[in-house]
Amino acid sequence: MNSTAPLLQVEHLTLDYRLPRRRLFAPPPHHRALDDVSLTLARGESLAVVGESGSGKSTLARTVLALERPQAGRVVLLGRDVFALPADELRKLRRHAQMVFQDPYGSLDPRRKVGWIVAEPLDALEQGVESAERRARIAETLQSVGLQSGDADKFPHEFSGGQRQRIAIARALITRPALIVADEAVSALDVSVQAQVLNLLMDLRERLGLSYLFISHDLAVVRQVADRVMVLRDGRVVEEGEVEGLFRAPQHPYTRALLAAVPRIGVPRRRVTAAP
Repeated sequence: MNSTAPLLQVEHLTLDYRLPRRRLFAPPPHHRALDDVSLTLARGESLAVVGESGSGKSTLARTVLALERPQAGRVVLLGRDVFALPADELRKLRRHAQMVFQDPYGSLDPRRKVGWIVAEPLDALEQGVESAERRARIAETLQSVGLQSGDADKFPHEFSGGQRQRIAIARALITRPALIVADEAVSALDVSVQAQVLNLLMDLRERLGLSYLFISHDLAVVRQVADRVMVLRDGRVVEEGEVEGLFRAPQHPYTRALLAAVPRIGVPRRRVTAAP
């Protein structure tokens, strides 16, 4: 496999949702959630996708992970067209791309212990993992996100919101993916806890060589974690570029409006620091 090839290529994605009929015999209307969206993500790169609610950000994230199927376009991960793969091959490919969801409370099964939760993708996507290796992978992954191996025997309610999001990140890491899709991964957390989780994500990127597709509405957060930014509005890409260039001289009026709405945006880019 060519290591210089893009990790992820999204080509001309178009995705429509069918809406309820407005009249009995009228054809059902459609909402265009993605309209000819393309992007490229290199290995080890962090790309942020920003926009207001309803802009298509989360739909794009789900489509990249083949959780939604577009009407047109391709998603190529590690050189393979995900929508052209048979089911068993797609399952094998899924271990290379995992998601961290927004809600650290709703995304963890309260009836299951942390070890089971973290190992769920491993159990689903990698066949034949022996129990000793499974336990070792759980312990190693928990420690990599700043938790203890003994936390595997606890339940989610025993952890704070920030710790629960670390558990969610560990679950995404257990299959040793190349790509993490973070869908508003810190928006439900307090500002000081956000800083800790963002620092963790940045450290994991350096240590593990991860690539991130970072979905967010918070441009101040985006500036801390992204190399490049893509701005979505009504399902279309209106602007994209290197993070500092786009923040310094946005070209599209919509991007300028987003930046103007964030008072912290003038702070120079730096490593995130938690409040004392």
